[in-house]
Amino acid sequence: MAMNVGYLLTRIAPAYPERLAIKYGKRELTYGELNGRVNQLARALTGKGINRGECVCVFMPNRPEVLECLLACFKAGIVAVPANFRLHPNELAYIIEHSGARAVFSSPPLLDSVEQAVSQLDGKPFLIAAGDPGFCRDGWLYYEDLLVGLETSEFLVDVKGTDVAWLFYTSGTTGRPKGVMINHRMLDLMVLNVYADVYPFTRHDIALHAAPLSHGSGLYALAVLAKGGLNIIYAGERFDAEEIFKVIESEKVTVLPFLAPTMLKRLVDAECWGQYDLSSLKRIVYGGGPMYVEDLKRALRRFGKILVQIYGQGECPMTITALDPEDHDENDEEILASAGIPRLGVQVKIVDEHGNEVPRGQMGEIVAYGDLVMEGYWRDPKATQETVQNGWLRTGDLGYMNERGYVFIMDRSKDMIISGGNNIYPREVEEVILRHPAVAEVCVFGVPDPEWGEAVKAVVVKKPGAEVTAEEIISFCRDNLASYKKPKSVDFVDELPKSAYGKVLKRELRDRYWTGYQRKV
Repeated sequence: MAMNVGYLLTRIAPAYPERLAIKYGKRELTYGELNGRVNQLARALTGKGINRGECVCVFMPNRPEVLECLLACFKAGIVAVPANFRLHPNELAYIIEHSGARAVFSSPPLLDSVEQAVSQLDGKPFLIAAGDPGFCRDGWLYYEDLLVGLETSEFLVDVKGTDVAWLFYTSGTTGRPKGVMINHRMLDLMVLNVYADVYPFTRHDIALHAAPLSHGSGLYALAVLAKGGLNIIYAGERFDAEEIFKVIESEKVTVLPFLAPTMLKRLVDAECWGQYDLSSLKRIVYGGGPMYVEDLKRALRRFGKILVQIYGQGECPMTITALDPEDHDENDEEILASAGIPRLGVQVKIVDEHGNEVPRGQMGEIVAYGDLVMEGYWRDPKATQETVQNGWLRTGDLGYMNERGYVFIMDRSKDMIISGGNNIYPREVEEVILRHPAVAEVCVFGVPDPEWGEAVKAVVVKKPGAEVTAEEIISFCRDNLASYKKPKSVDFVDELPKSAYGKVLKRELRDRYWTGYQRKV
């Protein structure tokens, strides 16, 4: 027996039933209302025959129902599968099929994408549409109709700590996403770790979520909720710095609980800077990609020492190292270039290719150990064995640790690209480009980008006599992949550099574009 992570809401709602829990535009939910709706939804899911340990996919833009779905799944012992709402229907189809999802929650304008995804599958999950009832269509259940007539009284099933609560799909180097199994115990520990290392939330805090709730922002929403704070869900269709500033000023926002570096940079560079009162802000949490020292210095001059950088992976949710506000010192460039020190409850070391720890200052792979490390990937024992060895998570990131224990991330052994906080794996993009009839060979990697951190670059060798433009390659990728994975630029060459064994020397090709940059990520 262990605590069901849904108990975070069960515990706090009766204590502060009239406090606002969620705000989305003009829509407001108190803790009493939220808990009642979550209990109703948990009953509705079990009433549809979805059993403990089975999966439910949540595929919608940020809105209150995302958090309601997560919490209802937790309370019912069902596995929540939040999917990035920007995924291509083919990618969504794989996640639904691989997880065995019994239901898919979505909302306009994504209903067509869900239907395209489900049309590829043999099994047909329940399709549930949230939002304006006028958009609901044949073959779909309307979200609000599910709740009608059901009890709002407490609903909480017993779970084991090792029961999976959140299935987080992260792209794999083979081009297929892998489902990270995040269990109830891990989520409980992650919430406690947030209070210890990132920010000690209280019921008076007001958090503004501008990043996807299917990722880090959703995890941090749990830490806000567990203390009775207010989660404001940004209602804009796209990230707009001035709109964010307006909300911070009008709502007296105290915390931006998770921003990709691209988002933080847009706030810093906003033309409207200085026109809004941001004095209520106490903490800005950022991570999920490279943040260059010069950009950090500018952020510090704008916001002061309220920044926290977090480094983690889905495999160790949000929690490997942290660079706290005191370490954000523009006069200490060395530490400012680091990812901080290991988080409480997590052991970190740098190892060589044989798994042996290397001396301080020497490059190697960053590995992590502790109760926050996943037990494995969903239905993928081979990948699990390769990634978690003797309890140690192989991150695939290369770096070093200095004498003071600060971790510096320098490159990626797995060639992953992080662009605007999104993980992109070259192999996945390469496989799509190679399907183009004019392409003989391709190599995809990340190149420096002042806005996104990294941008996807494709270097293509055309087939003899074939003609194709960069725009055609990019358009071809857009038709087959999530838009954020398509190359931003394409170069054409006569041949790719290769080793004596015929292996493409990706690092050699990539390094040409990183000349003059200290880090390779």
